[in-house]
Amino acid sequence: MFGFSNFSDLDPTGLVVEDWLSHEDLDAFSIVMAVLYLLVCILGLAGNSLVIVTVLKLDKMSSATTVYIFNLALADGLFMVGLPFIAIQNFQNGWAFGNLACKLVMVLDGINQFTSVFCLTVMSVDRYMALVDPLRFAHWRTPRRAKIIAGFLWLLSLLPVLPMAVHFSANDGLCTMDSQVASDWWLAFICYTFVLGFALPFAIMLVFYTTLVITLRNARQQSLGGAPSPEGQRLENQVTRMVVAVVLTFGVCWLPFYVFNFCSLYLSSLMLDFARGFEFVVLLSYAWSCANPILYACLSETFRRHFRTLLCPRKRSPSIQGDDDTEGYDLHDTTACEMGTVA
Repeated sequence: MFGFSNFSDLDPTGLVVEDWLSHEDLDAFSIVMAVLYLLVCILGLAGNSLVIVTVLKLDKMSSATTVYIFNLALADGLFMVGLPFIAIQNFQNGWAFGNLACKLVMVLDGINQFTSVFCLTVMSVDRYMALVDPLRFAHWRTPRRAKIIAGFLWLLSLLPVLPMAVHFSANDGLCTMDSQVASDWWLAFICYTFVLGFALPFAIMLVFYTTLVITLRNARQQSLGGAPSPEGQRLENQVTRMVVAVVLTFGVCWLPFYVFNFCSLYLSSLMLDFARGFEFVVLLSYAWSCANPILYACLSETFRRHFRTLLCPRKRSPSIQGDDDTEGYDLHDTTACEMGTVA
């Protein structure tokens, strides 16, 4: 995670870090964190692998929505691959995999993180186009265009993490930023990763999802002379739950990570509680990548049906394919089936 995930990384300006890593003090804490790291890694790999298989086998990326979901799950799953390296370093307080592996893990870690965030952001725009005016935005929502956009997002994610390949290495037995890097550069690095990796995507998601909910509410109130519509109310409630779940999960998992990074710049020394807290928020940011499959399972009836089909093939549900075909461009059908896929 940007190389910040070990606590020597919190000392880019030469600050003195307390010897908080004594085995007597942190033995129990280290064991608990190691177990949590392992649990998050297993759940993340299993959940996102299930989503990938579901999309490829049952949906075959037949819609723009599932193209983005596939790329989101792929990025989240690959994001989990770097977690064992980070966990081992934190547990042993040392990097045992060499300088090249350090650079590769940090760069790939960053690429997958940004791709995941960018995909989720684009999906908020896709949700808006699909539910508000699917006919108008039909040509933007074909699977082919979605694959092109997804490919662009992977390339775009490479740009913010290029400095990691240059300035991160296995120094003094730890995979961290080079000690000779100026503190101003470190501040600039944290600022632009915060803007690109959290602030801007969070603002875009908030704007499009809020506009979506307001638009659906106004459309429901204007229909039938303002008479209540059970179907419209159900759709509005479902969209609202989706918005709250996605935005809240993203904010809770990522905001503490960036807050701790900014706070680390202004500490004259790092205390044990702060170091422990930082390790926890790093784990929390990784946990976000295993939260998306859970959101699919909880909020998407279609994905629940697909998951049951894969896990319990003898209890195959009817109408497995075609539920998420959002390219039919019929307004009512599109509105109903689009909610089967969580953004």
